[in-house]
Amino acid sequence: MREEMNRTAERKQVILEMMKNPNYVPMKIKEIIMVLQIPPSDRPELEEIIGELIAEGKIIRTKRGKFAVPQTYNLVAGTFQGHPKGFGFLILDEEEKDIFIPASGVNGAMHKDRVMCRITRPATAEKRAEAEVIEILTRGPESLVGTYEESQNFGFVVPDDQKYTRDIFIPKKFSKGAVTGHKVLVKITDWAEERRNPEGQVISILGHINDPGVDILSIIYQYDLPREFPEDVMKEIENIPSEVADKDKKGRTDLRAIQMVTIDGEDAKDLDDAISIEKLENGNYRLGVHIADVTHYVKEHSPLDKEAYERGTSIYLVDRVIPMIPHKLSNGICSLNAHVDRLALTCMMVIDKNGNVQSHEIMETLINIDERMTYTNVKKILLDEDEDVKERYKDLIPMFKTMEELADVLRKKRMKRGAIDFDFPETKVILDKEGVPLEMKPYDRNVATRIIEEFMLVCNETIAEDYFWQEKPFVYRSHEDPDPEKILALTEFINNFGYQIKGNTTKIHPKDMQKVLAEIEGKPEESIISHLLLRSMKQARYTAECNGHFGLAAKYYCHFTSPIRRYPDLQIHRIIKYNLHNELKGKKEAKLLERMPEVSKQCSLRERRADEAERETIKLKKVEYMEQFIGKMFEGAITGTTSWGCYVELPNTVEGLVHVTEMADDYYIFDEEGHRWIGEHSKQIYRLGDKVHVQVIKTDLMTRTIDFRFVSEEEFYKDQGSLVTVKDEADNE
Repeated sequence: MREEMNRTAERKQVILEMMKNPNYVPMKIKEIIMVLQIPPSDRPELEEIIGELIAEGKIIRTKRGKFAVPQTYNLVAGTFQGHPKGFGFLILDEEEKDIFIPASGVNGAMHKDRVMCRITRPATAEKRAEAEVIEILTRGPESLVGTYEESQNFGFVVPDDQKYTRDIFIPKKFSKGAVTGHKVLVKITDWAEERRNPEGQVISILGHINDPGVDILSIIYQYDLPREFPEDVMKEIENIPSEVADKDKKGRTDLRAIQMVTIDGEDAKDLDDAISIEKLENGNYRLGVHIADVTHYVKEHSPLDKEAYERGTSIYLVDRVIPMIPHKLSNGICSLNAHVDRLALTCMMVIDKNGNVQSHEIMETLINIDERMTYTNVKKILLDEDEDVKERYKDLIPMFKTMEELADVLRKKRMKRGAIDFDFPETKVILDKEGVPLEMKPYDRNVATRIIEEFMLVCNETIAEDYFWQEKPFVYRSHEDPDPEKILALTEFINNFGYQIKGNTTKIHPKDMQKVLAEIEGKPEESIISHLLLRSMKQARYTAECNGHFGLAAKYYCHFTSPIRRYPDLQIHRIIKYNLHNELKGKKEAKLLERMPEVSKQCSLRERRADEAERETIKLKKVEYMEQFIGKMFEGAITGTTSWGCYVELPNTVEGLVHVTEMADDYYIFDEEGHRWIGEHSKQIYRLGDKVHVQVIKTDLMTRTIDFRFVSEEEFYKDQGSLVTVKDEADNE
C-alpha cells in the first residue's frame, strides 16, 4: 500500500514539474501520454492522478480540455481564511505571504474552504496581492460548533469561530430539541450559494452555554481535538506493566547510583526530563540530561504509535490536559517519578567553562530519581535563601549551585552569539472546581525555569548537530530568517522611537535584534517593540532538513527532550535507538528518510492546532474573569493601534480594545505610519507603548472580546481612593 502511495506521489511530481516548465504549452491528456510515453494501459491511472491534482488545486483543466498549472492563467489555489468583517485571505500552501480577498471577491467561499482564485492586483512593496474566488474546489469541515438560537418555525446556529461569517439555518425537524442558548455541534447539509445561508442539522447538544465545562468542551469540538483513546489503543496498554520489568533493564547503562532530580511545575504529572551534574577537577562540567524512553513502550506502527502520530502533541487547556499518549504511560511507567526505576535515553555532555560541548555520549540507561523538585522550591534555595526548604534538601544544594553556575555559563554563550530572548509573560489561569476563573497572573520565570531551559537547549542542539553530521534521517526544529520586507517595515517603525536595526535588512542576524531588545529594556516602549520584533519573524516548524534556528542563533536544533508530549521527540528517539543498535541502514534508513517530510509536516500542523486551541481557552477565561470588573478602572499599556482603536494590556495579561467610538472627549485622527491616535483639538496622543488608565465597559463571551474606554489620571485615582491614601502615606514617610 505504501509503495503504491509513493509511486502515485512520484508520478504527480513528474506531471507537476513538466507543467511548471516555462516552455510547457497546455496539453490535452492524449498529448501528455505521448510526451511522457505512458502506455495506453496506464491511462486510467493517469486520469485518476490528474483528477487528484485538479481537486488539490495544483493544476486546472481549461474549457478546451487542456491541462496546466494555475499560474499559467494568473490563477492560484489555497485555503480560504475568513474574517468577521466579511473579507478574507488566501493562505497558500508553500509561500509565507497570503493574498487579500475583498468581501466583493469572496463569492460564497467559507472559512477553511479550498479555493481557486484569480489575481486581481499583484503584490507591491507596500501592499499584498489581491484576488477573487472563482471556484470552490472542496468545502471545509462539514461540522462546526456554535450557539443555537430558536425562532418560531426554525432555528439557526451562530458559529463560535468568528471567521465563519454566516449563521447556519436549521429546519425545525433537524434541531434535535435544541433551545436558545444550547451549544451544539451542527453538520452542514447544504452549502451557502452567494447570499443564501448554509443549511444544516444539529447532530449533538453539548450543553447550555452557562453549564460548567461547556465553554471548554465547545472549543474541543471547534478545533476537532481528540477526546477518548480508541479501543485498540486501550487494549494495547493493558499489557504494559506499571513497573519496569527486570528483562527490560538488561543491556542498559545503569546510572541509578548517580544523583539526579526532576525539576517541574507543581502541577506537572508527566515528568519526562531529569538532570544530573558534576564539576570535574579540570573545571569542566559533566551534564546529564536523562529523557524518558517512551519508544520502549510505544512501538513503531502499533495502534498506540499511530494514535500518538495523529495527535502529534499533548494539548494543555486551562482546565485539562489532552495527552498524546494515555495516562497509564504519560503519568505512569514513562513519567520519571522519584524513587522508582525508570528507562531513559541519556545525553551525557562534558561542557567547558566557556559553554562549549567538548564531548557527548547518547545511551540507553536505567535511572532512579532522587527527588521530584519544583521550580518554586529550587528558587527558594538559590534565590530566596529559605532556611526550611534548604534544610529539607540540604544534600542536593551543592548540585543546584553547580546547575546555576553552568546555566549562567550557557546563557552567556548563547547571548554572545546573538540568541534572542523574548521574556513575554504567559498567562496562568487559576480556576475553581466549577471551572470559574478566580485569578489571572503571569507565569513566574525564575532562576529554576531558566536552568532547565538552558540544559534542554544545549542538549537539543548537541543531538541535532550530531545527527546532521552523521547524515541520518531526522526531524529538525527550524526557524528561518525573517522576510526582508517585514524587517524593513519594522526598521521604519522603531526609528520613530530613536532605535535602529544596524544590520543589513536583506540578511539580518539575530544579534541585530538582540541589541534592540537590550536597548529598550526597562523603557515604556519595551513591550510593544518586543511584540513587533516577534511578529516580524517567521513561525518555527519541524522540517526534515536542517535549516537552523534564527531565534536561538543556532545552526542545528531539534526537539529531543519531551517524548511524552511531542511526537517529533518520539520520532527522534526511535531514530537514535535504531542507530545505537546499528539498524539505521539499508531499507530502514531509506524508508525513514522518505517519511520524515511527512512526519515533520504533520507535527507542525498538530502543534499549530494545539497552540490555537490553548490560546482560545485562555482568551475565553480572560473574558469570563473580567465580567466581574465591569465599571472598574485599571492601569495598562497600549499594545496595538489600528484604524478602529487601541488595544490595551493590563498587568495580569488581559487585553481589551478601546474602540474609536469610545474616544469621545475629542475628534481623534489615526496616524497609521506613527502607530498613534491624535486628538484634533486637544492634541492628546495615544501611541504604542503608552501607559494609560482604562475602564472596563463591556465583555462578550460569544466574541471573546473585552471593551475598555480611556479615563483620565484624575478619574482613575478618584476611583481608586485607597491607592491615593497609600501613595500619600508613602510620600509622608
